[in-house]
Amino acid sequence: MMELCDYKIMLVDDEPELRRMVKDFLIKEGFRAVVTAGSCREARKIYHIEEPRLILLDVMLPDGDGFSLLQELHKDSEVPVIFLSAKDEDADRLHGLGLGADDYITKPFLPKELVLRVKAVLKRVYRVKEDDKESERIRLGDCTVDLGSGLVCWNSTTEGDSEAAGTKVRELTLTAKEYAIIEKLSANRGRIVTIDALCDAVWQEGNYGYENTLIVHIRRLREKIEENPSRPRYLLTVRGLGYKLL
Repeated sequence: MMELCDYKIMLVDDEPELRRMVKDFLIKEGFRAVVTAGSCREARKIYHIEEPRLILLDVMLPDGDGFSLLQELHKDSEVPVIFLSAKDEDADRLHGLGLGADDYITKPFLPKELVLRVKAVLKRVYRVKEDDKESERIRLGDCTVDLGSGLVCWNSTTEGDSEAAGTKVRELTLTAKEYAIIEKLSANRGRIVTIDALCDAVWQEGNYGYENTLIVHIRRLREKIEENPSRPRYLLTVRGLGYKLL
């Protein structure tokens, strides 16, 4: 089983000194593979070559912005992203999280804080239960959510009498926020989980002001686990109270 420090991290920032500082600190903390880029163009190239498992992404870059780059990269995969930004406005933070980022850290930040955030995201996205060899699975019709790997698996049967007929599996990766939501709902399956309780599970530092962002993550989660996200069968809204997983 891979350890947290085995996962490759890519840092994208246009400040050479910050790239050096963060890379040195991550390596000092035990991370074995850290690659860096100073622009969107360089990040695209390195991303496809190195295939990092987590990206630390600056919002303002010399040839573009981190928001657009995240949207571009997420067309190919759901690699977790932590935004690093000198902009502390709520609108920018909510915009980044709404696009699917897993966290948003404002500069300047303490190196130790960054490491804690990195480890928290990696644990949520790639966590494997050490006390149970069999991953915990949530079955939702033809969809199975594997909490051990953070994968959503869809099974579909192909018809025909050829050798190609059989079962095909389509896999989607949960983001850290989606993982925290489905884990909390699963632990209380069949019962209402309040909005405040879900926000506490996702944003441990405090849930104030995250209600609208939670709605965005719920919508994205439904797109992965529901056959018809606009008419959900399993992740239901309980108006005025919260959500429930059937």
